[in-house]
Amino acid sequence: MPYEQLKLDNQVCFPLYAAARDIVRHYKPFLDKLDLTYTQYIALMVLWEEDSASIKELGGRLYLDSGTLTPLCKKLEAKGLVKRVRDEKDERNVIVSLTPKGRALEHKAADIPGLMAQSGCMPLTAEERDVLRKLLYKTLHGLDATDA
Repeated sequence: MPYEQLKLDNQVCFPLYAAARDIVRHYKPFLDKLDLTYTQYIALMVLWEEDSASIKELGGRLYLDSGTLTPLCKKLEAKGLVKRVRDEKDERNVIVSLTPKGRALEHKAADIPGLMAQSGCMPLTAEERDVLRKLLYKTLHGLDATDA
């Protein structure tokens, strides 16, 4: 008889992992129209809020390391959506900022959250989605505290 704590159905992490993968898969048709991956999309979301950010700041917001962000930002730069420049105050830092084309893409992406909500891929009410989002951020912040 297996240990109860090792049953897949008793895990919190597995449905979270599987749901995240499925949700990202449902984003794909919308993002394909913009020639973006999900990770590029969320990086642009930060820049749409901030206009520019260092690689370190992007990593903090997105929970990604520079080994992931550097090639991601290079691809966004190749598409003409961002520009990367060395920080004049500290050459070790790279600042990523939107180009006019990157800023214009925000208007095209504005409908994606609503389209995702309407797609039925997440059968939760708006209130349930809000509760889930808050619980997930609480989990992330708790994990951050254990990493410190």
